[in-house]
Amino acid sequence: MTPNEKAKILSEALPYIKKFYGKTMIIKYGGNAMIDEELKHSFAKDVVLLKLVGMNPIIVHGGGPQINERLNKLGKNGIFHKGMRVTDEETMGIVHEVLASISTEIVDLIKKNGGKANSLSQRESKGFIRAKKLTVPDNDIDLGYVGDIDSIDPFFMSDLSNHGIIPIIAPIGYGIDNKVYNINADVVAGKLAEVVNAEKLVLMTNTKGVLDSQEKLITGLVPKQIERMIAEGTLSGGMLPKINAALHAAKSSVTSVHIIDGRVQHALLLEILTDQGVGTLIKSH
Repeated sequence: MTPNEKAKILSEALPYIKKFYGKTMIIKYGGNAMIDEELKHSFAKDVVLLKLVGMNPIIVHGGGPQINERLNKLGKNGIFHKGMRVTDEETMGIVHEVLASISTEIVDLIKKNGGKANSLSQRESKGFIRAKKLTVPDNDIDLGYVGDIDSIDPFFMSDLSNHGIIPIIAPIGYGIDNKVYNINADVVAGKLAEVVNAEKLVLMTNTKGVLDSQEKLITGLVPKQIERMIAEGTLSGGMLPKINAALHAAKSSVTSVHIIDGRVQHALLLEILTDQGVGTLIKSH
């Protein structure tokens, strides 16, 4: 790449930096970007850069592949219902342990790449994500320790962001019964985006974005189209929690929602700071 080409890329980012200065971005970190070493560092660099140019990224992470690996080693098979992990008491303990380890790793990655980050411990913050047991219409399915969000207290995240620190959040909630619940990370990210009036919600995935029935990328969607695709069965499985979180956020105060390909290096920067998107943009109308 020539110096002129590099300069062109930097100048292309300027209007976006001005537009999103001081704005909050909720980023759900998951999929291959959490496993591949190059993608891990690429993600961390992107997040640090967004913070340094004046944006407020907040990271919500999943842990599906790592949890599955740990369960397989223990001879436990992961069971899913409509994209939600069925979680018994033993599995909940494993989930909690793995997610805590991932939070620590993300904090270390961001620090190694010149940023400041802190993992928000639910215990220390007295459970800023309040949850209840998730029930589903299928009466014969008990999801166990899978939670639905009751409320989120944004104070701890806002306080960290205001002090130049990037908050790292695991999708764990506490119930009034003091039980710990596993919550789908896309659901947490979507609800958090609503609570803090985020400018953007970015959901990283292992596909190009939202695909149609012919497996072709759909670059833009509005709620009516999403509702039709769900009814037709085009959207199903692990994409359902993602798309439902995106739908709720787009209908609330979140300006735009992006489902992007986390397998692409610097996917965050490409989506937020350039004219070239790497996924599906979902708008409220």
